[in-house]
Amino acid sequence: MLDAKLIRANPDIIETHLQKRNLSGGLDKFLALDEQRRNIIAHVEELKNYRNTSSIEVGRMKKTGQNPEELMGKIRNIGAEIKALDDDLKKLEEEIESILLSLPNLPHESVPVGKSEEENVEVRKWGEPSKFDFEPLAHWDIGVNLDILDFSRAAKLSGTRFTVYKGLGARLERAVINFFLDIHTQQHKYKEILPPFMVTADCMLGTGQLPKFAEDMFKIQGREMYMIPTAEVPLTNLYREEIVEESQLPIYLTAYTPCFRAEAGSHGRDTRGIIRQHQFNKVELVKIVKPEDSYEELEKLTNDAETVLQLLELPYRVVLLSTGDMGFSAAKTYDLEVWMPSYNEYKEISSCSNCEDFQARRASIRYRPAAKGKVQYAHTLNGSGVAIGRTVAAIMENYQQADGSVIIPKVLQPYMGGITRINAENSSNMAIDKAR
Repeated sequence: MLDAKLIRANPDIIETHLQKRNLSGGLDKFLALDEQRRNIIAHVEELKNYRNTSSIEVGRMKKTGQNPEELMGKIRNIGAEIKALDDDLKKLEEEIESILLSLPNLPHESVPVGKSEEENVEVRKWGEPSKFDFEPLAHWDIGVNLDILDFSRAAKLSGTRFTVYKGLGARLERAVINFFLDIHTQQHKYKEILPPFMVTADCMLGTGQLPKFAEDMFKIQGREMYMIPTAEVPLTNLYREEIVEESQLPIYLTAYTPCFRAEAGSHGRDTRGIIRQHQFNKVELVKIVKPEDSYEELEKLTNDAETVLQLLELPYRVVLLSTGDMGFSAAKTYDLEVWMPSYNEYKEISSCSNCEDFQARRASIRYRPAAKGKVQYAHTLNGSGVAIGRTVAAIMENYQQADGSVIIPKVLQPYMGGITRINAENSSNMAIDKAR
């Protein structure tokens, strides 16, 4: 959430920043309602002062034997007027808060201005795109051929855009999860959390999913609870409405969770295979830090996510998102995009963002400086460390062999019980029997 005081003090500057995010005139209604609000507050204060002085006058009149009935009637009318104005003020403040909750974060000065992903800027690449001396297959064909991904049975269970992992496919997914968690907890010093997979509406509001993206969420019928779209939500909200000591910062958190997204408006985009699913697994990274450290921490977080791709020897690139492609809560975002032979291009596998104090204001996450100064809002950061299903898809496509088998990356082989490749023989021995 943007700081209302900052908007009042610098409306033209804030409007310019919002225009960079392709939102023109976003402050007009806020400024009009805010002026009404301030006028009502000033008028209420005048009425209260008049009521107070009049009450004193009533007391004086009673002592001197004068009849105060007329003045008391005015006081009663003023009381009713104040109540009506207070009701109007409450409605105005709710409307103003609704506007503030709908405004996106302001972009950092280093973010390229643009209308879409076309203006994103490539920062660096790692590795070379995979080349084959045979016609490579897409992961959805590889998975079906090896009987480790089952889309038809998933559709029978849950509908489209779900996947059943079978045998060594399920084990590979689990291996990637454990590998990521081990790297991030042991090497990068994040604290592992296993949070609930359902959260309250307040949590979704705190990280910016609500109210703007309600249609993309899975809501629990009859309850104000939602299935989490990312572990960013419960991890960040662990410190909602808390004040932490400066000595506790920075806070590094990581969690494996399934994620649930309706993917509203994404029809036709990456709907084959396991790239864009309604349910998928992810290891998330979250940081809560001091404001002056947040951009250095963003670089570190991005490097942490890159590390696992390097260890898996998967070619990728890092892209700085433009203002038109950046997420609602972010002030600056790097996307990690892994090479996918079936698309003949890089596909997003992680987004690493600095939200500055945007989420902290919504969730009231603050810290107390060591010098015992004024309590301040912390800065929050988040990033996928990285998406599990997309990693499995990238492994299948980049490590596929001419005979249809898939080599297991060396770092994952200990997690696979020493298995070095998935082929028709060992996958069929562990797979669910095919339908007769």
